Amino acid sequence: MAPGGTGEGHSVVVEVNGVVRGARVPGRRLLSDFLRHDLRLTGTHVGCEHGVCGCCTVLLDGEPVRSCLTLAVTVTGRAITTVEGLADGEEMSPVQRAFAECHALQCGFCTPGFLCTATALLRDNPRPTEEEVLEGVSGNLCRCTGYQNILRAVRRAAELMAGEG
Repeated sequence: MAPGGTGEGHSVVVEVNGVVRGARVPGRRLLSDFLRHDLRLTGTHVGCEHGVCGCCTVLLDGEPVRSCLTLAVTVTGRAITTVEGLADGEEMSPVQRAFAECHALQCGFCTPGFLCTATALLRDNPRPTEEEVLEGVSGNLCRCTGYQNILRAVRRAAELMAGEG
């Protein structure tokens, strides 16, 4: 039985970052808690616990979702990518490299959610306009950076993915 649960629980089996993982969890276990506590993938951060801040954003079958609003039992059999799965082995993804290069983080708490959001944005729209970048990340909150370096990093990631420098 998973920590904090009672009774038998529910079996949740998912592909996380390319690896099939699973645990027995209470029916009310949030995906964010399943990832952090049951699977020990602590890169997914939990901020507001109301789906407002975007810190807990992960990719579910490639689409950004708020893991603090998603029940773990609803994702069984699906594929999840967390911030830990964005890199290719030891090689950072273009989005991760751009965030580091453009100093698009300060405390880093919101960064995993921004990285997952930007990854999906650039997959769907490899050459976004300024307005599309702003709209694409508008669901994620940052209390430190003022957003300019985050927006710059998303544009830089698009350049890196296009092979431009």
